[in-house]
Amino acid sequence: MAVFISRQSTSLSQADIQIKMIKKIRIGTRESQLALWQANLVKSLLKHQGIESELVTIKSEGDLDLSTPLYAMGVQGIFTRSLDQALLNNKIDLAVHSMKDVPVQLPSGIREAAILERDNPYDLLVPHPSKSNFSKGPSIIASSSLRRKAQWLHRYPTDNIEPIRGNVNTRLKKLAASEWRGAIFAAAGLERIGLRPSNAEQLDWMIPAPAQGAILVVCRIQDENIVEACRPFHHQETAFCVKVERDFLAGLLGGCSTPIGALAVISGDEIFLRGNLLDSSGIKMISVEKRISLELASSLGLAAAHELLRNGGDEIVKQKQHA
Repeated sequence: MAVFISRQSTSLSQADIQIKMIKKIRIGTRESQLALWQANLVKSLLKHQGIESELVTIKSEGDLDLSTPLYAMGVQGIFTRSLDQALLNNKIDLAVHSMKDVPVQLPSGIREAAILERDNPYDLLVPHPSKSNFSKGPSIIASSSLRRKAQWLHRYPTDNIEPIRGNVNTRLKKLAASEWRGAIFAAAGLERIGLRPSNAEQLDWMIPAPAQGAILVVCRIQDENIVEACRPFHHQETAFCVKVERDFLAGLLGGCSTPIGALAVISGDEIFLRGNLLDSSGIKMISVEKRISLELASSLGLAAAHELLRNGGDEIVKQKQHA
């Protein structure tokens, strides 16, 4: 498609020379089963090209504090900053992130090396594994995300949301030991490591976090040979969609403490974007939908954000800034 701008690269022969000169690549990753799965995927993609690599595990701030709700921690990049620091300190050569955790502005000195083809972007409601009957009245749902909390309460205002922290495995164990009706998870996380329960309900009505389901590989800005090594598994369509979503997020000045959803999907020669912004209680929600030709979509995310702000979203943003 004409809208996808190919990366500038050297000739094939020169690229081959660059790749052969790469030493064993150190891939930085968090320690969770899901993070290791994602890092091993990148490792296998590099090995397919004859490039050897090894995993280096690093704890993130988000892994060390498992009690404070993410939206109450008040920082961006809580799951990515430690890996980025290791990259800048030359302790690793690549870092593998769940892209929804990555701030829209990458740290100075770090660049995108590849965005892998996206998996299921939606959220799932995972019911309690042993309780099939619940008393009538409000239910208790667990979620670590303010976005999920706000969208759920907008749809089910009498329910209660309990915060839940930890990796996927830890949260599933907490759910099993609880009195909750269920907990909300990213579908991609459960599906990648084979833990999606058969009775999980996909929440198609819930707009996911920008870039949810996508994996981002980053490297130091000067490491052109690393970028060249990752070029074969960079997925242009996914990259374009998540750029639109993250432009939408940036246009609303959003982060982990702001309930913002965005999902862009390409169909033929068009792209369809759904986005929303809610207050923390879920009472007020402003939504936007845009369908446009791919050739005209380079500024779609920002245009949709500005439209949403004009239609009442600016009031929610101002309330958040003065909270």
